[in-house]
Amino acid sequence: MANILICDDEKDIVNALKIYLSDPEYTLFTAENGEQALWTIEENEIHLVLLDIMMPVMDGITAMAKIREISNVPVILLTAKSEDSDKILGLNVGADDYITKPFNPLEVSARVRSQLRRYLKLGSGIAEVDTYTIGGIEMKDSSKEVTVDGNPVALTPKEYDILKLLMANPGKVYSPKEIYTLVWKEKPIGSDNTVAVHIRHLREKIEINPAEPRYIKVIFGKGYKMEKGREL
Repeated sequence: MANILICDDEKDIVNALKIYLSDPEYTLFTAENGEQALWTIEENEIHLVLLDIMMPVMDGITAMAKIREISNVPVILLTAKSEDSDKILGLNVGADDYITKPFNPLEVSARVRSQLRRYLKLGSGIAEVDTYTIGGIEMKDSSKEVTVDGNPVALTPKEYDILKLLMANPGKVYSPKEIYTLVWKEKPIGSDNTVAVHIRHLREKIEINPAEPRYIKVIFGKGYKMEKGREL
């Protein structure tokens, strides 16, 4: 199953692409501008983006550059024939391909399948990042150093791995079972208490007031998430 984001401010184009990509293997998301597209990518596991260039609020070129700061997800630009210079600029800032309007349904399907095949089979995911920064927390992965408001913090390996998981995916909620599976790489048997203890210790080291955490929030009944920098 692949999650595809269609981002275009023209509803007729979005509806047409939804018809072209009607397939039980695809789950389709939509956005009307680049800002909505970024939010959707941050909040969901998106495997491919169809991105219009000319849009209000945030255009496709600006959105393309911002997407590449957080993800290697393949992006296919939706362009008009008159937008050749924008096409080139889009490719230069990280787009993988482009399709010119009006669309050929067979071409759309073929290009989408080609990009998904490369992404899902040959490797994908969040762009390689060495330094993560959220609020006053900074993590340098190459040296395994963590500072809070400029002060070094000593974390155990598991605390570090939990923090990295959450900082690399701000806003995403992970259940205790998901955290245990991803960090311990074992079946999550009795995982809730283990994860809760590590989260408590982690909060004691990175939060000013662990009882009222700013960074690692609990979403009752669902799990834990790291607040995004802009929400702190």
